[in-house]
Amino acid sequence: MAQPHLDAEGPIAEAEAYAAHSSTTQQPLGPLGSPLNRRSPFLIGLSAALGVAVVIALVQLVTGAADVLVLIGVALFVALGLEPAVSWLARRGLRRGFAVTLVCVGFVVIVGGFLALAVPPMIEQAAGFLGQTPRYLQLLQDRSSTIGMLDARFGLQQHLQQALAGNSSTLINGVLGAGLAVLGALGDTVVVVVLTVYFLAALPGIRQAAYRLAPASRRPRAVLIGDAICVRFGGYVLGNVVMSVIAGTATFVWLLIFGVPYALSLGVLVALLDLIPAVGAVIGGVLTTLVALAVSWPVALATVGFFVVYNLVEDYLLMPKIMGRTVDVPAVLTVVAVLIGGALLGVIGAVLAIPVAAAGLLVIQEIVYPRLDRT
Repeated sequence: MAQPHLDAEGPIAEAEAYAAHSSTTQQPLGPLGSPLNRRSPFLIGLSAALGVAVVIALVQLVTGAADVLVLIGVALFVALGLEPAVSWLARRGLRRGFAVTLVCVGFVVIVGGFLALAVPPMIEQAAGFLGQTPRYLQLLQDRSSTIGMLDARFGLQQHLQQALAGNSSTLINGVLGAGLAVLGALGDTVVVVVLTVYFLAALPGIRQAAYRLAPASRRPRAVLIGDAICVRFGGYVLGNVVMSVIAGTATFVWLLIFGVPYALSLGVLVALLDLIPAVGAVIGGVLTTLVALAVSWPVALATVGFFVVYNLVEDYLLMPKIMGRTVDVPAVLTVVAVLIGGALLGVIGAVLAIPVAAAGLLVIQEIVYPRLDRT
């Protein structure tokens, strides 16, 4: 018995004719088809298998590209911090591309000017510190000096000699490793700067693409919550930088008044450490107090009091005034977030911890709690 002839050209021609007829200016690829039956056993099994595969792929991606993802996250974090300045210029009639250029150039000029003013004195003070090394060694031998009394009690000189004598190869390897780390940090900095410029230029498109992932019925609320999160990130970045500059300037003035050596270097160090929330200011105060011991015990104790008072002023006066309610995170959650972020990503994780915690807290307050209250 002859098999019937299967003509595939008829259905294809019919589909092509329908496709040409359904293509419009608003929908050049035609209207959407009817949704699949979500209760189909095959579709359920396929969705479950694809979900497992996607999760495994994401875990492998995050594990293998962790360093690159951290750089991308830092660049996005900096871009969100500079976004308020770009938006402010754009609202005053400037094109976004020109506003991004002005902000980036201004940022480079400020950072470059700061380095040009701070680095030469810091190098001079570091050279002076190395030149004063014999004097400090002599003070270690003088039992009547503060450093000499500390050496007599804790054996500082003996521990230092043992470390230098027994670990010379380790010290050389450490110096080489530090050099490679500096080169790596410079490369990472260039990558972050380039990504930050791209993110700033494309941030409106990125936000719109992210909002399109939300269902149409929930998209307006997703826009409001997403914009609020961006505001919190931007407010935290700018506020944290301003408070760090204030901390470094106040430390520099204090040390200059009391004649503590290396005032500029210590002021810059305190400003950088103050960027790390919760623990950065404490570390900067401890290091500065140790240097103040070279002057006298009263100056060191006065420096401790200065940092205690300044931390209180920063926490209860400067932070509410500068950041306001932009970053409203309870103190307990702040400490926990900083500890977890530092354990996961080090210093970068500690810096990013508070705005991430603020964003998570906003999502819980605006989405999770209302849904739980309705059930």
